[in-house]
Amino acid sequence: MASVRTRFAPSPTGYLHLGSARTALYSWAYARRHGGRFVLRIEDTDEDRSSRKAEAAVLEGLHWLGLDWDEGPFRQSERRDRYREVLEQLLADDSAYRCVCEREDLEARKQADLAAGGKGIYDGRCRNLHLGPDCGTHTVRLRVPAEGMLDFDDLVFGHSGQDASQIGDAIIQRSDGTALYNLAVVVDDLDMSITHVIRGADHHPNTPLQVAIYRALDAPLPAFAHLPLIVGESGKKLSKRRDNVSIQQFRDEGYLAEAVANWLVRLGWSHGDDEIFGLDDITRLFDLANVGRSAARAELPKLEWLDQHYIKALKGDDLFARVHPHLERVAGGSVQDTPALRKLLDLLRERSKTLVEMAELARWQLRDELDYQQKAVQKHLRPVVAPLLRDLRDGMQTLSDWSEGALQKLFDEVADAHGGLKMGKLAQPVRVAVTGGPNSPGIFETLEVVGRDRSVQRLGRAIEMAEARADAHES
Repeated sequence: MASVRTRFAPSPTGYLHLGSARTALYSWAYARRHGGRFVLRIEDTDEDRSSRKAEAAVLEGLHWLGLDWDEGPFRQSERRDRYREVLEQLLADDSAYRCVCEREDLEARKQADLAAGGKGIYDGRCRNLHLGPDCGTHTVRLRVPAEGMLDFDDLVFGHSGQDASQIGDAIIQRSDGTALYNLAVVVDDLDMSITHVIRGADHHPNTPLQVAIYRALDAPLPAFAHLPLIVGESGKKLSKRRDNVSIQQFRDEGYLAEAVANWLVRLGWSHGDDEIFGLDDITRLFDLANVGRSAARAELPKLEWLDQHYIKALKGDDLFARVHPHLERVAGGSVQDTPALRKLLDLLRERSKTLVEMAELARWQLRDELDYQQKAVQKHLRPVVAPLLRDLRDGMQTLSDWSEGALQKLFDEVADAHGGLKMGKLAQPVRVAVTGGPNSPGIFETLEVVGRDRSVQRLGRAIEMAEARADAHES
């Protein structure tokens, strides 16, 4: 299928939306699997809402996901002359006609028709007036057949369509001379030789009118594939207020592009029981035949699971490069690449669902001043632990080998000196002392990463906190 040509045609009105990103991924994957071409087209005819800044954000999102394109970006705003040319052709063929009905009058007639039990479609008042270009302010309407099916075979939803009598003569050119979406998209897809129109199911109702335009132009239909909508975890429509809806938001929250792409491709498509799909796997396996019709539920736990999978697979240099911006945000300044930090990042792989979480878990290594969790302090830095921490600190100061093995031996000696104390009774107070909280990698690994000087200093601070509680109790 070397002749396959797909396209992604976003409106540049904001960031790359989750649903749009999936459409782009499916279109890209289908073209790549069949050795075809993937075309990028910017549908920017809505001047009030479109901007080059938003266009740049869309392209940035595509790049981040790892999607490239073979042609474009083309812009509808630069193709207006072409749309006028096609409109003139349709008028000359009597496949379209000029309409001088005013908006208020149209609405009044529509409401009257609906009240009388009609369909509320255009009543054809100007259909046979044969108005010329000098008729004054006017729109242009497509001459839709009065009967017959405007049908098409959808590669996802099966045979689809609508009776022409349900549509009426639709406007295809505004009174200001600009083409409406349904005409522009058909002209674009024809001129760009698009063979497969892959888009969201919200466009499914537009397709019968577009079929009528293809027929009026005596042009063959492309293959249509309408993708099921994406809903939130609750099953409700995605909401900016309630859900993550932009690709950039996922990036900023520390998800890896590989995980997001893997998650996206599974929102509506399956390949057996497989869950892990890199971009190479997607281009090798993706097929529209396995896209379902039901709404796809965007479940964040699944994305987090995938993200942790990909975080664990990253090589050291790649992991550091990707988490580095998040580390600097947590640190509040520049972060240097050190063996201790590299070791900590490796230790945090199993604990981190996102890069942001990994950076937050590394906070105690990135900042000199600890953010103590007060519940942990109250529970573990009690007066009774002060002698333990003091003996441990003194031992650390004379320890010749700052390694996990040497630290474990020191802990054993201190525990034995205090009546065979269980390791947890010593490890947790030390963990709170050197990290500010009750959770970290193994205590000996943690101390090795913190280093001798900072460990001794932080234990000293913890001793002061424990003793202060004793003084407060006595007073």
